[in-house]
Amino acid sequence: MSNRTTITEFLLLGFSEVRELQIFHFVVFLVIYLAALLGNLLIVTAVALDHRLHTPMYFFLANLSMLDLGSISVTVPKSMANSLLNSRSISYPSCITQVFLFIVFVVADLALLTIMAYDRNVAICQPLHYERVMNRGACVQMAASAWIAGVVSSALHTGNTFRLPFCQSNVLNQFFCEIPQLLKLACSEDYLSEVGIIAFSVFLVLNCFVFIIVSYVQIFKAVLRIPSESIRHKAISTCLPHLIVISLFTFTEAFAYLKPTSSSPSSLDIVVGILYAVVPPVMNPIIYTLRNREIKAAFKKLIVWKLFTEN
Repeated sequence: MSNRTTITEFLLLGFSEVRELQIFHFVVFLVIYLAALLGNLLIVTAVALDHRLHTPMYFFLANLSMLDLGSISVTVPKSMANSLLNSRSISYPSCITQVFLFIVFVVADLALLTIMAYDRNVAICQPLHYERVMNRGACVQMAASAWIAGVVSSALHTGNTFRLPFCQSNVLNQFFCEIPQLLKLACSEDYLSEVGIIAFSVFLVLNCFVFIIVSYVQIFKAVLRIPSESIRHKAISTCLPHLIVISLFTFTEAFAYLKPTSSSPSSLDIVVGILYAVVPPVMNPIIYTLRNREIKAAFKKLIVWKLFTEN
């Protein structure tokens, strides 16, 4: 306990020691963060206000946008503040909070992506049973289960990590508090239990990915049997963005936690951290809206309504 209480703060990995580059990092992350906020808030607002989007697919998409808002808000603002203030520190309680919330959003995100794959599978492969299977109550229960899975998993990981005494150092080779980097600082063999939990979690992530891939194989088989070309195009246009989001999220996350942690600061750590913590929340709104006519129509209606009320 005495070793653990000696660390009152951690030092995060900075992007540069040059002041001009720190300001540049602040500006770049600010633009990325504002883009993620705008894109995800637009999706949530459009789904909430447009009754045509009150369907299971868009209900889950709105939940995904809220999770993306949460995950990027946990990591990016602190990194921006450190660059602006020429600092690298994060307090011990803040680090615990950052780890807990980030895992909540990431795990719930993966669970929700899996649920969305199931939703598309039922919609395309079993259209006659869709309204019965994906009724309002079932959708709410599925979304709630994704959030609960995130909270339970995060409590397990966070509690198991921060019960360890940290005495090696207080320097983290990442721009936010990350469990693999924290485990390097532990001076107790008990960290192996958390390594085992991480390995099991990665196994579950890969299982979810396999389930999603199998679901989409069935979906594309069903789509190819549809005689109408326009219906085939619409089915593929709603499924392909989801598959891209899942691949981006799963591979970057698995690589981040399976990659051997280096003992010295590495640019690869920064790149991997950005790929799974920053890129998905920004890319998801773009991917989901780029080929989605319903979302585009809702955006236009929202903008016109806003201009009309202002005038």
